[in-house]
Amino acid sequence: MITILFCGDIVGNPGRKAIRELLPRLKAAHEIDFVVANAENAAGGSGVTAEVVEELIASGVNALTSGDHIWRNKGVYDILGRDERLLRPANYPDGAPGHGSFAYELPRGLAIGVVNVVGRIFMSPLDCPFRAARSAVEALRARTPLILVDVHAEATSEKMALGRYLDGTVTAIAGTHTHVQTADEQVLPGGTAFITDIGMTGPTVSILGREIEPVLKHFLTQMPHRFDVAREGIELQGVIIRADETTGRAVGIERVREKLE
Repeated sequence: MITILFCGDIVGNPGRKAIRELLPRLKAAHEIDFVVANAENAAGGSGVTAEVVEELIASGVNALTSGDHIWRNKGVYDILGRDERLLRPANYPDGAPGHGSFAYELPRGLAIGVVNVVGRIFMSPLDCPFRAARSAVEALRARTPLILVDVHAEATSEKMALGRYLDGTVTAIAGTHTHVQTADEQVLPGGTAFITDIGMTGPTVSILGREIEPVLKHFLTQMPHRFDVAREGIELQGVIIRADETTGRAVGIERVREKLE
């Protein structure tokens, strides 16, 4: 049996603090073997830097996924070209730096594959996430049956459709991007753990991790405002997935919502 923790979108310094202080406790309590976290908002609330990548890895994260905000800091181009621990969505067109999937080595001769795709509904019209995910999964299955997929998408229907499309071929599919944890965790008929969105790691006294008042002013006036990262109600949200390490089939999935006191 293998136990995997998938952490929701890390937002700014509060999110990184949650990883630093809460992750060791969770890993020990649940005997976690592998940790994945979405890091596209980990630097200042938007994008990621080399320093942030190193900080998160040093805090105990094994692999970092991302999404449409991955390109916000120009330095990420170099990181993606040389650091396989950070993924960008696999359905960006050919020529985009980095890679959208990778197989990470584990103890006992095991490996675990991670795939990252971004949705198209209410987002940029990129290459098909269904075909990109299928292609990446087929390549990884030659190496390991343990495969995780981060579907970074806006529409719940698109995430659910990808879940059904890949059911039976991967260990787990976790939705990210909306920063709101959903209550539909389940193991699909083919043995794939699924949840529409794993939530956010960061300040929950906020609007999606940002200070409340400027967001309200924007909605009320439609004028631009600076959306600073909030500071209160810090939580680590995500899911714990348990799977058969031989078949790659999930045997359970449970939501995590750990508060930083």
